[in-house]
Amino acid sequence: MDWRALPSLNSLKVFAVVAETRSLSAAGRELNVTHAAISQQVRSLENFMGLQLVAREGRGVALTPEGEQLYSGLSGGFETIREAVDALLKDDTARPLNITMTPSFAVSWLMPRINDFRLQYPDIELMLNPTAEVIELKPGGVDLAIRFGGGNWPGLESELLLPTNFAVVGANCLIGDKVIETPEDIIEFPWLQEYGTNELAMWMEEQGVVPKGKLNITHLPGYMVLEGLRRGDGISATAMAFIEPDIASGSLRVLFEDTVRLGTGYYMLTRPGVIRPPLKKLMTWLRSMRDERKAGKI
Repeated sequence: MDWRALPSLNSLKVFAVVAETRSLSAAGRELNVTHAAISQQVRSLENFMGLQLVAREGRGVALTPEGEQLYSGLSGGFETIREAVDALLKDDTARPLNITMTPSFAVSWLMPRINDFRLQYPDIELMLNPTAEVIELKPGGVDLAIRFGGGNWPGLESELLLPTNFAVVGANCLIGDKVIETPEDIIEFPWLQEYGTNELAMWMEEQGVVPKGKLNITHLPGYMVLEGLRRGDGISATAMAFIEPDIASGSLRVLFEDTVRLGTGYYMLTRPGVIRPPLKKLMTWLRSMRDERKAGKI
């Protein structure tokens, strides 16, 4: 199609409203623009086509035969456009919000708070996918990913939701009176690690620790790691934000904490571009939970 052969869509829309209302003033009110702006768009369309489309009639306007012919085609075309837009909006609104996050984040931070969102927005259907697997964000698929890192995910928009450091921690019932001064001092302990993650290997590498033998590692779902950690089944590397109450109560002990990196934490990741209205509401709610946490309310 030669799009240059068509007049501007805006002038066609203005003309269609004038034809529907038979009034320049009423068309201006309908489109929230001035009478002069409506007149200018109609004249521009007539100049483009080299035809008179409207004529004054009393306090309003009438369509010329050419105007009637154009309006007949436009009304059907705009109705088709409206139906297509309505169908897309309906499908988009009805589609559940698909959110992926690590199991640890889901159990320790999101699930204790999510009922508040459901009470505020009962019409928004949620699909929560706690997984350590990194899932690609595609149109019509995952809407939001919540992941730990430093904020650099190429091709995605990122916003810090939960600032937190990672720490190596263990239960006092496991550590006992043992003095922990260097990373080598904890190699002998059993380790608990969330499925699909490699915090232990990364932490060991950063500390320059090379284990002499095979480490005693048990891989578990995120919620089981935290429960096992509290029971004293092993030590683990986890986000400080998840265990602050346990640290405060004295049941868990921080052995080493990563306090060097700035800007680390759990981020909200979205595709660039327009954000679905239900997702906007969810992200606004997540920010409110973050701000309440900062203020010490939750």
